[in-house]
Amino acid sequence: MGDLARHWTLDPRIDFLNHGSFGACPRPVLEAQAELRVRMERQPLQFLARDLEGLLDDARGVLAEFIGAAPEDLAFVPNATTGVNTVIRSLDLQPGDELLTTDHAYNACRNALRWHERHGAKVVVAAVPWPIAGPRQVSDAVLGAVTPRTRLVLLDHVSSPTGLIFPVEEMVGRLSERGIDTIIDGAHAPGMLPLNMRGIGAAYFTGNCHKWLCAPKGAAFLHVRRDRQERIRPLVISHGANAPRTDRSRFRLEFDWMGTDDPTPFLCIPHALRFLGSLLPGGWSQLMERNHALAVRGRALLCNALRVPAPAPEEMLGSLASVPLPDAIGDPPPTRGVVLWHPLQRALLEKHRIEVPVIPFPAWPRQLVRIAAQAYNSEDQFARLGAALRTELQLA
Repeated sequence: MGDLARHWTLDPRIDFLNHGSFGACPRPVLEAQAELRVRMERQPLQFLARDLEGLLDDARGVLAEFIGAAPEDLAFVPNATTGVNTVIRSLDLQPGDELLTTDHAYNACRNALRWHERHGAKVVVAAVPWPIAGPRQVSDAVLGAVTPRTRLVLLDHVSSPTGLIFPVEEMVGRLSERGIDTIIDGAHAPGMLPLNMRGIGAAYFTGNCHKWLCAPKGAAFLHVRRDRQERIRPLVISHGANAPRTDRSRFRLEFDWMGTDDPTPFLCIPHALRFLGSLLPGGWSQLMERNHALAVRGRALLCNALRVPAPAPEEMLGSLASVPLPDAIGDPPPTRGVVLWHPLQRALLEKHRIEVPVIPFPAWPRQLVRIAAQAYNSEDQFARLGAALRTELQLA
């Protein structure tokens, strides 16, 4: 691991190259969460019924500044999948209306779109090339699939299986010109890429804070443009639906309280932002640049080890990178869990103590290995992965 790994509680015996799936929370942030939980349990009523609203306001303000948003346009949600579902389930669609996404979309979010098929809507999937030559191929694929029936487009900011940065700002603008709203699945974007919600301009944007921001699990946000907030309702309808208060918007009242839960992941977002921003002299900008450069170097090592060309230009990468594997490894067996447990992934962990995902990508006939570069990772870890893959795949 890298020199900064001491700040995390990760098992030092394992090369953990899968930050992208669930993130990893550093010690100082976990300690801050523990203190908040002690405070909550010391006087639950005071914390949840009297203090929480102001604490959420403070956390939302810090996050809003980091992502270029107005605090009033942000709602906390436990994860980006919940954010996507919140928007999708709020839509009022008619039979024949179309919901457009791509074949790089996260499976859970594509399933959320399909919920509307029971009412006669149609999910359209645009084929984005892989390997890919440049961002224009993404735009051309998406805009080429738009029809007069398109009502909403779901776009990844950073695609989960392939780790590609999509040109979301450009596509949002071009879709808006056609009167089509966009929801951006930015699960990986916060902390990986500089963000400006005002500049992107999407009707809806959701992003995780437990991934590249390294907040505790259960911290994410939904950004809803001001002119769309009246139509968006939380998945859980609670007291805010008929609250007599007039000092806050209905959007704020409904999303800030949906019932008893542990709010400390949200409240730790400012702690995570401060801590990660303190790791390098150049703050967050340097950390993002460092992780990008490490992901690019790691991908080069894997491409060289597997003797495959780079499947995408470097400018389309953040801190994730996927590389296609040879045909010989076959398909994964059926899984009982959420995460596929490919035999190669198991061998890498059990025999080489490397945790890295081997991902099926239906749009591509081979499996992918996806690496992630966070502050605790180092180049030698990716070199060990390349050597382990050569061993397991019996490459001469």
